[in-house]
Amino acid sequence: RRLFTHMTVYENLVLGRAAGRKGHWDVDTVMEVFPNLASRLKQRSGTLSGGEQQAVAIARGLMTNPDIMLLDEVSLGLSPVAVDRVYESIQRLIAQSGTTILLVEQDLNRALSVARHIICMLHGQIVLEGPVEQITREQVMAAYFGLKQPSTGAASAS
Repeated sequence: RRLFTHMTVYENLVLGRAAGRKGHWDVDTVMEVFPNLASRLKQRSGTLSGGEQQAVAIARGLMTNPDIMLLDEVSLGLSPVAVDRVYESIQRLIAQSGTTILLVEQDLNRALSVARHIICMLHGQIVLEGPVEQITREQVMAAYFGLKQPSTGAASAS
């Protein structure tokens, strides 16, 4: 998460603004996506739970006003309750943002719940891609394990 644990949540967020990019994201708009952080702004980020730290890391990234944001394994190491909170925030982020989110996730159900488009890679090659409504869980699992893909309407490349 690479937080500055000795600094407050607010200070971590403000550091994201140091990139100097103009845009929609500031502390107020970030609090709309992560309302659970509002009461924690003065708290040192190192004292937060894992889920709250994950939220601060994502929020700080947003403060840079990116065009695209990579979220890598956001559920890794978090309790189920914390994962629920992080994914609620990701859903709000997708709904309220013009930022493209590239999500790499081990929890397939979670990824499918927020994704619009799926790309599965195996050994650096795209083996399955398409709109989420055209791809089944079974197809994703087959792509992940390198098994033969059943024929579908989804685009496929190797």
